[in-house]
This record gives sequence, structure tokens and C-alpha cells, in this order.
Amino acid sequence: PGEKIPLDGVVLTGESTLNTAALTGESRPRTVRPGDEVISGCVNADGVLRIRTTKIYGESTVAKILDLVENSSLKKAPVENFITKFARYYTPAVCIGALVLAVVPPLLLGNWLDWLMRALTFLVISCPCALVISIPLTFFGGIGGASKCGILVKGGNYLEALSKTGVAVFDKTGTLTKGVFKATHTTPADGVTEADLLESAALAESFSNHPISKSLREACPGLDAKRASDAQEIAGHGVKTQVDGRTVLAGNARLMESEHIDYTAAEGAGTIVYVARDGQFLGSILISDEEKPTAGTAMQGLQAQGVRTVMLTGGAAARRQGCVGRKAAGPEAREEGACLCGRRHQRRAGPDACRHRYCDGRAWQ
Repeated sequence: PGEKIPLDGVVLTGESTLNTAALTGESRPRTVRPGDEVISGCVNADGVLRIRTTKIYGESTVAKILDLVENSSLKKAPVENFITKFARYYTPAVCIGALVLAVVPPLLLGNWLDWLMRALTFLVISCPCALVISIPLTFFGGIGGASKCGILVKGGNYLEALSKTGVAVFDKTGTLTKGVFKATHTTPADGVTEADLLESAALAESFSNHPISKSLREACPGLDAKRASDAQEIAGHGVKTQVDGRTVLAGNARLMESEHIDYTAAEGAGTIVYVARDGQFLGSILISDEEKPTAGTAMQGLQAQGVRTVMLTGGAAARRQGCVGRKAAGPEAREEGACLCGRRHQRRAGPDACRHRYCDGRAWQ
């Protein structure tokens, strides 16, 4: 745990979560199990993995990214290619013209010093350096400045293409939002305090490393995990845990229905976690992502320049409406197919469907 995966491969044994933010920009950890493919450069978060490598270093993901960065200057924009061809003829012509001006007139008219000064003046005024160097330098500066901001531009031709952009497509989680899930709203049932609701949910989730579980524990820190025992994960539903000798349920609406709990359905822009104890409904907790403070300004700036913005998300309609996409990224939002566990797959059940307890229609992000 904590080490980077050196080469691309396939997981043979073990289960863990991977931090792929450095490669994909996705801040949400990705869960991997035996049979899943992993790419080099990812950071192993918790479990121990045994991986069979499938590619040598030269063909690995990290090597390809390094090659893109090193050779980005080779992919020139059309204006760079024009300047390069122009300089191929212009530079020798200027140098030859200055030489002729310094030699031929003095041979015919004399006054070598005067004509030498005129030749130097002609060379300085006609110097191709400002024209020939300024264009490539502009692209080099743009690519370098973007890399400092964590943006990889594959070449000058792509940088120039950005000036002609008509539509900008953005992923939601980790791009328009921080990708950090927090308990943003609680709805306790009658006779239940907010502190009791959060404490019960945090203790029930004390054995899980899922982002939602971590957010619940962060909402109620300082609890003694020894109070919880016999945690049982129910795939696609939630978790059942013994807390202080009492049975606590925490999960989605399916869990409440399967356990015949009389619960009150909640709505919100995020994932709803329902909590019950000894068959009594305690309330619900809304887990949602936070919008980046600069996202709205960036979207409005693009729209002011005539760029149409589109948000990609696999979230439900309520989550899309509560996101920056509705107020800054325009009304368009398209289903992508990614759930909170970090895997991308179809929603319907099948051999490729995720078995994590939160992977249902309400939990997709």
C-alpha cells in the first residue's frame, strides 16, 4: 500500500483501491479485484495486490505519457510549419543581401565604412529572428504554461485547434467538482437527533474504505471503532453492523425495503444513505460532491466567448440539477456510466455489473 504500480498488468490476487488521479484526473478511487486490468503510475491505496505484467516498460502507459511530453514540440501547428518553411528562404536571403550591400557598393563607389554601417542597419531591420522565433516561442510558452497547471498538450497543432473550439465537453466528478464526498445534509426521523443519526451511520461504516464510508466517518470523528462488530456487507444494498449490541443498517433504499423498514424516501443532489437501528428508521444522510469554486467562472467565461459547454455524468437527474452543470455548464448532460466505486460499466445487472453495495440507480455519480 502507498506504492505506485510500475508496469501495466492484470490483478491475480488481492483487492484494493487505486488512486488514478495523476493519470486520468479522476479523484474518485477505483476498486480493483482479481481479473481487473491496472495501468502503471496508479497508487495502491490500501490492499496488497499480486499483478501479472502484460507490457514491458517501453509500451506501458507511463512511458507513452512521457513520450508525448518529450515529443510534443514535434507536432507543429500549421502556422509553425509555414514560418519554418518561410525562414528557410528568408534568412539566407537577408544574410546574402546584407553581405552584398556591404561589399558591392564600396567596390564601385568606395566609402567602405559608410556602406558597412548601412549593411548592418539593413541586417538588424530585416533580421528574421523576431518573426521566426516569436511564433514557435509562443507555442512553447503555451505548452509549458499549461503543463504547470497540470494540463498536458500533445503538440502545438492541438494548442492552435483550441482557438477554434466550438463545443467544450466536461466530466463532472473531479473536473467541475472536487471529487471529495461529504455529508452535506441530514434528515433525522422524529425523535432522533442529528448526532445520533451520524454516529450510528459512522460506526456502521467503520470497517469500509469506500469514499461514502469515509465521508460518514469524517462527519462524526473521534468515535471508538471497537463499539462496532460483525460488519456484514450486503452487495448492492448496504451494510449491517452490530453497534453496542444493537443491529444498525446503513445503505440505500433497497436495504430498507429488503429488511422491511418503514422509511421516508429522501431526494437530493447526491447519494442518499438511509440508517435504521433495531428495525427503527433513524433518518437519511445526503452525501454529495462539492463544486470547485472556479468552475462556474470558467464555464461562464467559455460561454462568453461563444463556446457551447456540455457536462458528462452518469448521475441521476436530481444530481445533475444540483451540480454546476445546470447553472454554469449549460443544460446538456449525458449519461456516461460510472458508479461511485470508480468502475465504468452498464447499470443493468450482468456479468460486468459492479457488485458494490452502493452501485444502483441512486448511487451512480
